Amino acid sequence: MATDIDQTKAPLPERLQQQLSQLGDQIQGSQAWNSIFRPGSIFRKGYTDSPRNRSYVIMNSVLYHLHPVKVKRHAVKVSYTLCLGGLSFFLFILLTVTGIFLMFFYRPTAANAWTDIQSLQTSVTFGLLVRNMHRWAAHLMVLSVFLHMARVFYHGAYKPPREFNWVIGVILLTLTLLLSFTGYLLPWDQLALWAVTVGTNMMGYTPVFGDQVRFVLLGGVEIGSDTLLRWYVLHVLMLPFVAVIFMAIHFWRVRKDGGISGPL
Repeated sequence: MATDIDQTKAPLPERLQQQLSQLGDQIQGSQAWNSIFRPGSIFRKGYTDSPRNRSYVIMNSVLYHLHPVKVKRHAVKVSYTLCLGGLSFFLFILLTVTGIFLMFFYRPTAANAWTDIQSLQTSVTFGLLVRNMHRWAAHLMVLSVFLHMARVFYHGAYKPPREFNWVIGVILLTLTLLLSFTGYLLPWDQLALWAVTVGTNMMGYTPVFGDQVRFVLLGGVEIGSDTLLRWYVLHVLMLPFVAVIFMAIHFWRVRKDGGISGPL
């Protein structure tokens, strides 16, 4: 009896230490703990360095599975092409961020467009800087996409099994040019008016549907009050939405067709 009383009067810190030790053993033996710290988990403990086991590490972890299992040496090597595809995508992100900023200070109406552009450059903090970043990023994106396609052509990377992705690239180049052209019109100055006139007249000569296309883009027979709004919607909504879809397909096909293409 006295022995039982002495055991119940054991120091409290010692009892807590025993309970914590038991709790730690239970946690380390649990499924959740093993899913994190077992070999092949996100900490990659226990795998020997071999191509097969490196593949297992990638496929057993969500974080690492976002990247390809194997990366070719030429894909990560700095070369004269300077990652033109990635640079084009970076410029698209830059254009999206700066474009959203500019949308807050711009009204797509014939009466306010030019005034808002002038106010943006003179009265808005960092307005001139952001507008110039947007403008020069657009110029550089057209150049980088063109050079990217030239590199793919001269390296023969459009050949099987990449023919479909080459077609997607041509569509993305067309969308890039259309985005640049529609953005060129938004200041609604004299250059923009003549660009709309020339561009819509050229579209009017499209076989079968030329007149209908010109009418839709102008909002009438001639340039009117709704013309600028239509080009604005094209620039900030329709064309970027279509471009994002085709970029997703383009990136997927790069992975599907064997990764980044290299020289012949």
